[in-house]
Amino acid sequence: MLSAESLKRIDREIAKYPVDRKQSAVMSALAIAQEEKGWLANETMNFVAEYLGMPPIAVYEVATFYNMYNLEPAGKCKITICTNLPCALSGSTDSAKYLKQKLGIGFNQTTPDGKFTLKEGECFGACGDAPVLLVNNKRMCSFMSEEMIDKLLEELGE
Repeated sequence: MLSAESLKRIDREIAKYPVDRKQSAVMSALAIAQEEKGWLANETMNFVAEYLGMPPIAVYEVATFYNMYNLEPAGKCKITICTNLPCALSGSTDSAKYLKQKLGIGFNQTTPDGKFTLKEGECFGACGDAPVLLVNNKRMCSFMSEEMIDKLLEELGE
């Protein structure tokens, strides 16, 4: 179900925990699986559950709780914007509206060309840098004015 390289990476994550606690690597295993597959289909989550020796429902609980996991196909660039109160008070609501307008999509939608998926996120722990965007769960972008959003979209669209 996953490549040998992904399984090696998961095994390295499992090795960080006591032998009887390998299910503690579930978040890392899901991230690795998603990196390979692009999203987490039920079959992929079932495979992770079996590999870690845990009930599938426990894996589903983790995957559905955190918004970093894609439970359906996503665009090449997933843009998540924090809309919690501190960020909203610092302009994230306006930035979200601008992103929706620029991309022509709403939250939890993907552009027709498959380039962008827009998500609404919870606190990224950078309230002082609001508005804050997270690109593909890895790159945090701060102080995202309309001009900064335009630059980011141009960069990511190439």
